[in-house]
Amino acid sequence: MSAKSTSGQAAAKLNASARRSSTPQSNGIENRCLIAAIVYIALLLDNVLLTVIVPILPDYLASLEKPAYEGYRLEESAPSPTPMVHQLAYRNEGHTQFYMAKHPIPGKSMVNFTLLQLLTTTTMPNMPPPSNHLGGTNVTTTTKVDTNGNFNSLGLTHENGSIGLLLAMKALVQLIFNHIVGNMSSKCVYRLPIMVGTCFLLLSSLVFAVGESYWMLLLARAIQGVGSACIGVCGMSLVAQHYPEEARRSKVMGIILGSIALGVLLGYPFGSILYDMVGKSAPFVILATVIFLSLGLQLLTMDLSVQPEVLVVEQKTKWRALLECKMILAIVIAIWLSTSTMAILEPCLPIWLIQYLHPNKWQLGTVFIPDSVGYFVGTNFFGSIAYRYGQLKVSCVSLLLVGFASILIPSATTVAQLLLPHFALGLGIGVIDAALVPLLATFVDATLAQDELGETSSSTSSYGTVYAIQQTSVSLAYCLAPLIGGELAQSFGFAWLMRIVGIFNILYGPILVYLYQKYDPKRLREHQNDLLMQNSGRGSRYKQLYNSMDLE
Repeated sequence: MSAKSTSGQAAAKLNASARRSSTPQSNGIENRCLIAAIVYIALLLDNVLLTVIVPILPDYLASLEKPAYEGYRLEESAPSPTPMVHQLAYRNEGHTQFYMAKHPIPGKSMVNFTLLQLLTTTTMPNMPPPSNHLGGTNVTTTTKVDTNGNFNSLGLTHENGSIGLLLAMKALVQLIFNHIVGNMSSKCVYRLPIMVGTCFLLLSSLVFAVGESYWMLLLARAIQGVGSACIGVCGMSLVAQHYPEEARRSKVMGIILGSIALGVLLGYPFGSILYDMVGKSAPFVILATVIFLSLGLQLLTMDLSVQPEVLVVEQKTKWRALLECKMILAIVIAIWLSTSTMAILEPCLPIWLIQYLHPNKWQLGTVFIPDSVGYFVGTNFFGSIAYRYGQLKVSCVSLLLVGFASILIPSATTVAQLLLPHFALGLGIGVIDAALVPLLATFVDATLAQDELGETSSSTSSYGTVYAIQQTSVSLAYCLAPLIGGELAQSFGFAWLMRIVGIFNILYGPILVYLYQKYDPKRLREHQNDLLMQNSGRGSRYKQLYNSMDLE
């Protein structure tokens, strides 16, 4: 009697699993494509909002600090006979003196350096240049220059402190809410948090548009962090749920990840042009309108009702089971390590350029564009390639590419020589994301298969948890890596810092492949299938059903 009961339970679970795996197909290809388009647009708007503030912050915060002056104005000063490399003051080829401050750039961490006007009538002392541009130590401290005029300079410390806090607020809030959203996703469908996140983006855009104080801008940035957590975690989870076929999932997720780079590339000129022509509120009002239209599309097309399998049994998050999976941890560490490379590079590279390569002002704002272009190419065109040739093998090669690019960057003697290493760096990170982010869903299916033999829930309820872990690693990279990188650059120099980071990336690639050989998800899945058929007592009867499920 017990054997018969066990056999019946196994058959019921197999049938339920088959129904869940066929759910996306029953909804139709058009429905899946529409879901992917909605997630793509949401991530695109999130990253446009992330970067549209880039060219606005320096001038607008300066106007808040000194209302008598409408932004920073360029003033000519006497040329200095020797370059001042031990102070973050810089003269371009036109002998115009500027003040160096840290601001965001078109990159994922949104950290950049903008040359600001030094409105001063004082004469700065000449400083000797360094003897070696590769072995020198980065100078990240700055002597504040006093002014005798009516306008007192903000100072690098004050400017970096206020803008740095504002830019870091989104990552800090997102770091906190990733865990909350991951828990919420197991109790409700993924569509509802995406819509809630879009509402937070709309609210953030409106607060940016009407805000006229620093604290209002800080609040808007924090609101965006909540929305980004909802969209980033549940957006990728929804795509993983609707694309159970691993080959198709890898391709679609790679394309969706490309929206991050596209949003970065669009946001910077969008904010700069509209702010210069119309004013601060214009880009945010237009962006809020587009977000409102996206929200309307979600309301019209997405089903917000809770699925029956979610109502049967209260879902329990599986953080412990996922964190105990060595392969999931290895993948998350690989994503964190490659992302930290860019997060360390962005705040340190412009100072190194000023000290040793002496670029023009416009070159500092464009030096990171090849990174975004490379990331866009990697995510859009290498998802299917990674699945075809092995996602972990391609990720290993990409980690090697990131490592060698990091080592080559401080070897450049001109700005033009940075283009290829920067493109390779962005390409490597893009390929890693396109290969490993879909692979996380595959390991969720394999890792939790045995645990779910005694439950009516599916592994799709744990997609939110694993992508919350992935988003947490990314947020952690952009919170800690710039701070740690800045301190290490002061200790032993930018060149050696990038070499060490590159070596870590190179060494981690083979480790990732070794772990994959030991914890292959296909072997795990076959093992779970064998256990299930043994428990049923009628292995031959259910073997045909498993074969039919694999064919689908």
